[in-house]
Amino acid sequence: MLLFRLFLLLAATGLLFAAEPGFPAHFVGGTLAGIPANSSARLDLSGPETLLFHCRGRTVTIAYQKIETIEYGQKVSRRYAEAVLISPMLLLSKSRKHFVTIGYLDPAGAQQALVMRVPKGDIRSLLASLEARTGRRVEFLDDNARRGGQ
Repeated sequence: MLLFRLFLLLAATGLLFAAEPGFPAHFVGGTLAGIPANSSARLDLSGPETLLFHCRGRTVTIAYQKIETIEYGQKVSRRYAEAVLISPMLLLSKSRKHFVTIGYLDPAGAQQALVMRVPKGDIRSLLASLEARTGRRVEFLDDNARRGGQ
């Protein structure tokens, strides 16, 4: 009985920490000063009026109506290191990295940009959420991105 209660307590604690809203991302670059590239970040689109970008203890609030551009692109590369270390068959596969750029106006009216790398499993829902919240269409940077990486 004690073991069962301990299991329930651990499961409930795990669920509390796992329920963080938003999409995981890595900050690649942009106009935000003081945040190093490749920092872990979180993009929260749950607010009705604003998007929240959390990175390194800092939160940037962006009004959806101030977002001017949403761009999506991919970087496709061969898996050379894995092919050398694991199997030459990996030369036949490609690695895809998914990037989203958000161009917006800050409260002072200055043009700003956020460039993020987003995991493959989250990219479609993130782009759909951004389109729905902002009313703007996503601009695809190449045909590969437009097809969704297929």
